[in-house]
Amino acid sequence: MNVVLLTGNLARDPEKSYTTSGMAVTRFTIAVNRGYAKKTEGGQDADFIRITCFDKRAEFVEKYLTKGRKVGVEARVQTGSYQGKDGNTVYTTDFIANNIEFLDSKRDADGAGGGFGGQFSERSEMGHFDAPKQSEAPQALPDAFAEIDDDDMPF
Repeated sequence: MNVVLLTGNLARDPEKSYTTSGMAVTRFTIAVNRGYAKKTEGGQDADFIRITCFDKRAEFVEKYLTKGRKVGVEARVQTGSYQGKDGNTVYTTDFIANNIEFLDSKRDADGAGGGFGGQFSERSEMGHFDAPKQSEAPQALPDAFAEIDDDDMPF
């Protein structure tokens, strides 16, 4: 299975280009905190992961994501190589996005609060963005869950 899950903030605005056949390609970088590492003098406590997406997902990312936005990315790792201008082989590792989910709202990114967790993936309609309305009340749990007691939980 080739699946990578990343959570981080966009380090800069996405960059969109087009292939020779006209397909949109958008690349963006997210800063992913290491969490366990202590920042050392001159060191970094985050990794900067470059993400690539194609077609309608690329259009979506370029339109809705900006520097500072917190996102969750489900991607696959793709490796390759090519001959550099100096004749040396250059090895590449790319993260190709399969699913991108907002983990904040535009207002959160601007410091005003309020999240919505929208997402864009191939599992939803291409080009369709699902974001629940903030005014919607949470749904009640089914009656079967009402009978569960803390003592019944195995953890």
